[in-house]
Amino acid sequence: MRVCVVGSGGREHALAHVLGRSCDVVVTPGNPGIPGSVAVPATEIEADLYVIGPEAPLVEGLADELRAAGRLVFGPGADGALLEGSKAWMKELLVAAGVPTAGHGSFTGLEPALRYLATMSDLFVIKTDGLAAGKGVLVTEDRAEAEEAVRAYLSGEAFGDAGRRVVIEEGLTGPELSVLAVCDGHRAVPLAPAQDFKRIGEGDVGPNTGGMGAYSPVPVAGDDVVDAVMDRAVLPTLEELQRRGIDYRGVLYAGLMLTPRGIKVLEYNVRFGDPEAQVVLPRLKSDLADLLAAAAAGSLEDDPVFGGDASVTVVCASEGYPAAPRIGDPIAGIEAANAVEGVMVFCAGVASAAEGGVGAISAGQDGQELVTAGGRVLNVTGQGPDLATARERAYAGVTHIDWPGRYVRFDIAAAAVEGASQRESA
Repeated sequence: MRVCVVGSGGREHALAHVLGRSCDVVVTPGNPGIPGSVAVPATEIEADLYVIGPEAPLVEGLADELRAAGRLVFGPGADGALLEGSKAWMKELLVAAGVPTAGHGSFTGLEPALRYLATMSDLFVIKTDGLAAGKGVLVTEDRAEAEEAVRAYLSGEAFGDAGRRVVIEEGLTGPELSVLAVCDGHRAVPLAPAQDFKRIGEGDVGPNTGGMGAYSPVPVAGDDVVDAVMDRAVLPTLEELQRRGIDYRGVLYAGLMLTPRGIKVLEYNVRFGDPEAQVVLPRLKSDLADLLAAAAAGSLEDDPVFGGDASVTVVCASEGYPAAPRIGDPIAGIEAANAVEGVMVFCAGVASAAEGGVGAISAGQDGQELVTAGGRVLNVTGQGPDLATARERAYAGVTHIDWPGRYVRFDIAAAAVEGASQRESA
């Protein structure tokens, strides 16, 4: 089978890596660190299956265009992609489907938004309605900061048109969880759960990012929790989409919080999580291409099978991320990191030295030297028989990676490993 993966980040590198176990894979546009990358539009590539990675082309209707040409596509059409393209629409659908979520309101006018904010206390969550590359969310206990964010969003100053409608939510507390479900329009099957780390700073402080790391499995999310997520969130959402005439074939990614009042859906994404894909997909023992092709064809039958191993991903980011990442710095150590037992480096924000700078000493595909070209540059994924070993290997890989201003959180999966150790010694 020949598979075309659409996208250019660490998620797409992980998809290509796992699909490559059984398939010929081409990635468009990819990046110089992803083998099989080509500068050819997906519509001009001949493949047996198309897997669309990022949210933007899904919202813009790439899946619809490919399906209209008779192609087999894993990824929702523009109608289903609105779940991520508009947080206000997503919230309305959740309410209609009876899916538990945070109390909220959506606004285009400043005064109504500020009046709603005045009714809230303790913890404020401000989100752009539209796509903002994972950065359009503010969580704060400071009312003045929340009001300032509302003004900046609605004026277009902060996120342009993406923020001209805001969603204001009550703050929730509890462990976060990501459950990705593969859907064929009628049926959905869960992948192994993961936990992501959104804040830039250790101890979960600072602004939101696209994700600074992740791990899987999640000790607090056993089969009972995953079953509850499917029964209370994913399946009712899929049924509501069907009622609206939307044939959803792709990933439905539920971002959740396990609150004292039960499971709450924070958001839906319409694609594989990033960096969740980098820890979930490598643990898959069944054939990923077969699973995605069956979903794309509307004929899911078999549940995915995962191994008993663990994965931890640590994101290496540029100085200044997420506000103003510095780019063009030479990257060293990818080959050495890949040589560490159980480690795979997935390339995200990289460019060839010829295009983005000079003097890089890490080689991408075809021996190209690599430089930084974005905020999240590399994902260092460690695998092992347990979380402790996977985490140790991931950070061993990180020690080899270097460029000026490289930034890493050193607490990814630390609490989960500590909790597992305490349970074993009890």
